[in-house]
Amino acid sequence: MSLLEQYEQQYATLIAEITIQIGQIALVSERKELYAKIDGGLVEAQELLEQMGLEIRELSSIQRSTATSKLNCAQVELKRLQNEYKKAREDCLKSRKAQAINLAIGDDEDYYEDVSISHDQRQRLLDNSERIERTGNRLQEGYRVALETETLGAQVLGDLHHQRETIQSSRARLRETNAELGRASRTLNSMWMRAMRQKVILYTVGGFFVVAVVVSIYLTFSSSARKA
Repeated sequence: MSLLEQYEQQYATLIAEITIQIGQIALVSERKELYAKIDGGLVEAQELLEQMGLEIRELSSIQRSTATSKLNCAQVELKRLQNEYKKAREDCLKSRKAQAINLAIGDDEDYYEDVSISHDQRQRLLDNSERIERTGNRLQEGYRVALETETLGAQVLGDLHHQRETIQSSRARLRETNAELGRASRTLNSMWMRAMRQKVILYTVGGFFVVAVVVSIYLTFSSSARKA
């Protein structure tokens, strides 16, 4: 497993934990420790995203595109979780203020208000559970898409590697063909030079033969003329 995949698993686990903790805000009375855990988890999640961004820079162009899309989705999910956490804290603060007002007034409606708050808390817990389930489904779907994209990327890389080998083999054959053509050209030039030399020798021998015949004829007629 690569370092990037380890970061992705750590991030998914951390996001699930933070989502559960946000759902517990309305259910606990002492929230300071819970807030500290959530704040620390959000900071750690942001640091994991930054580490993932650094690892993505070292990937190839095809892998980098897929990983960047996953990183962008993770950043959007973290932003949504931060907004949800902020809203949960604000709702909790409003609820505490409402309870304080009811206690100060001492109205008999405190009992019904508590029942209403308890019902709201249960409803909020159900909503948080549904959000956790949807978040898990989105993470699983994103992981499935990432696996499919990784498989497709591996196939593309395999095809590119095969095409590269084919191109290199074609270049090697082309170089061999060029070398053979060069050798054939040199052989033809050598044969042409030998043919030209043989032609010059043949013309020279023929010239000498003609000269010898002419001289022989001249000497023969010259000798006959003196005898006459």
